[in-house]
Amino acid sequence: MIKIICVGNIKEEFFRDAIEEYKKRLTRYTKIEIIEVKDISYDDIDKSINLEGIEILKHIDSKDYVITLEIEGKELSSEEFAQRIESIQTINPNITFVIGGSYGLSNSIKERSNFKLSFSKMTFPHQLFRIILLEQIYRSFKILNNESYHK
Repeated sequence: MIKIICVGNIKEEFFRDAIEEYKKRLTRYTKIEIIEVKDISYDDIDKSINLEGIEILKHIDSKDYVITLEIEGKELSSEEFAQRIESIQTINPNITFVIGGSYGLSNSIKERSNFKLSFSKMTFPHQLFRIILLEQIYRSFKILNNESYHK
């Protein structure tokens, strides 16, 4: 099972449509769940990050293999990402991805992470990044099943 925990919700219908399309495609390979936690915005950034972290942790099971999306994380090619998913699933069928809020992730979430992943040193809008992550997960399953999609 793949679980994606995200801070904030998607307002734009075209983003929601793309997310639903990839969720539908992924059901052929795995169960997928997207959990949205409230975006907390205080003048005190550390307070916001820590409160978001508390909400995120409520959705992480002790058995989950947690991959946090962080600029400081390791960059992988699509093939390497697919191999990482495959190797994790041989020991743990529950992979949880965490996409932080606009201020990033709390230290408690970073410490809980089993693997820190970066898609780029660039900053992406959270709504768009959710789609990028879903597409790469889908691409990974296509690669692992030797199906045409990945070029």
